[in-house]
Parts: sequence; structure tokens; C-alpha cells
Amino acid sequence: MSPKLPVNNSQTITEFFNLHKEDLHEATTDESYKFAFADEAFLARKETMGIRFELELLKPDILLREHGIEHTITVFGSTRFIGHDEAEKRAAQAKTSEEQFEAKRAVDNSHFYEEARKFGALVAQYNTSQSNSNNKLHICTGGGPGIMEAASRGAFENGDQTIGFNISLPREQKPNPYLTEGLSFRFHYFALRKMHFMLRARAIVAFPGGFGSFDELFEVLTLMQTHKVAQLPIILVGKTFWENSINFNLMMEYGVIERTDMKLIHFTETAEETWQIIQQWYQLA
Repeated sequence: MSPKLPVNNSQTITEFFNLHKEDLHEATTDESYKFAFADEAFLARKETMGIRFELELLKPDILLREHGIEHTITVFGSTRFIGHDEAEKRAAQAKTSEEQFEAKRAVDNSHFYEEARKFGALVAQYNTSQSNSNNKLHICTGGGPGIMEAASRGAFENGDQTIGFNISLPREQKPNPYLTEGLSFRFHYFALRKMHFMLRARAIVAFPGGFGSFDELFEVLTLMQTHKVAQLPIILVGKTFWENSINFNLMMEYGVIERTDMKLIHFTETAEETWQIIQQWYQLA
């Protein structure tokens, strides 16, 4: 029996553009005569992957510099949390026991949305006191719903610039409406998106979330633990959630992390506590 090994272990750009094998041969003069940079089929080839990586690195970096964005606070968290008003509305409309259970959970979790929104507002209010753009910190998120929307919303409502690094997904994630015009980006590669989360980050704020939030958090913790990046505050909002989800004490007991590694992490409950840690870390006025 022949082994049925996959050709690729991820969605390729060819699949993303829905190109067929015959589209990549460029057998006619019309196809071969195109400028390389204008030839979608050529840019989708396996051999040009490195170029696509470079483009996903360059485009946001250039545009952020043109907008004067030097420092960001990267905010992670669940896409499923909603604001308190919306949660109460759902609770009032819930009819079945399942709907009532979901609505109650939405109400219980809505305080995380509201704290993320307050946090975005606090950062924006600080920026209004700074005349030099090099002293400003801007909210940066994955650009989608939930906690990402909340943090962006708080900053946006207070007149500040907000940045969104969206990712193409099988069920397309659309940018939330609180991102600054011209600062909403779309990535194909998670790796390049993660690089941009870190390139300008001066703090990481993680609210309760799922696999994506854990993935991003542990990426940052690994970079910090291995001294690949300068130390910056990593703040986990909602101590009960994080300590129940990740048994840090057990990891120390087994010796897989050191007690000093825990100095990288701060636990908070509110937007004010979170902002205070960042203020003290950087001695912000």
C-alpha cells in the first residue's frame, strides 16, 4: 500500500487564490509577458513564498512608519465576548434553556469586554497629553470582534489611532469598525502577523481567550524567556481564568519553568490596574 502523505500541511496561497495547476504554467505569451509583480499566478508559486513573506513584513511596517506609529500595546482575547448592553439584550430575548444559558454566560463575560474598552480609552487619553508622537502608545489588536473590538473601540471613541492585524481564515474574519482608516491590515501567514504584533509592542495585555489567545501568549512568553526580545510587561487580565487554565505552580514543581520566569507575568482585574503597570514600567507621566 502506498503511503498517502499530504503534499502540504497548510492552505497554500494557490488554494487561497483558487488557482488550478494549469493556471501556473503560463503557457501563452499573454501570460508570460506580464510584469512579474502584476502576475498573480506567478506570485502564487511555491518558489515565490519568500517574496510573499517579505511583502507581508514590508507593507504594514512601511505604512505604520508613514503614520508615525512607533509604539504599540498589543491586546489579545476572546472573539466571543460582547458588550454588557448587547449581552443584556440577548438575555431578554432568550427563550430556550440553551439560549438562556448562552445569554447568561455572555452577561457574565461582558465585563471583560467593558474592561478592554476602558483600557483602550485610558491609553487614548494618555496620548492626548503627548505632543511628541514618539511618546505615544497605540492599541494594536488582531482587528476582529470580541476583546479586539473592545480595546479598539475604547481608543477610537477617544479620538486615537488604532491598528488591526487581521488574518485570512476559512470563515473570513472581518475587521471591526473601530480601526483607523489605513491602519487595518490583512495577513495570509500567521508567522508574519505574529512578528508585527511584537515589532512595536511595548506591552502585551491578554484577556481570557481560546486557542488563538493562548498561542499568541505562549509565543510572547517564549521570546521573553529566551531573551529574543527586550523585556516588556506581560499582563494577564482575569487572574482566576488564567490560573485555572494554566497551572503555573505545577509547571514550576515539575521544573519545566523557573520561578524567575513568573516575574515576566502580571495579573490584574481592571483596566486601571493594567494601565498602572504600564505607566510604572515606563515611568509615564
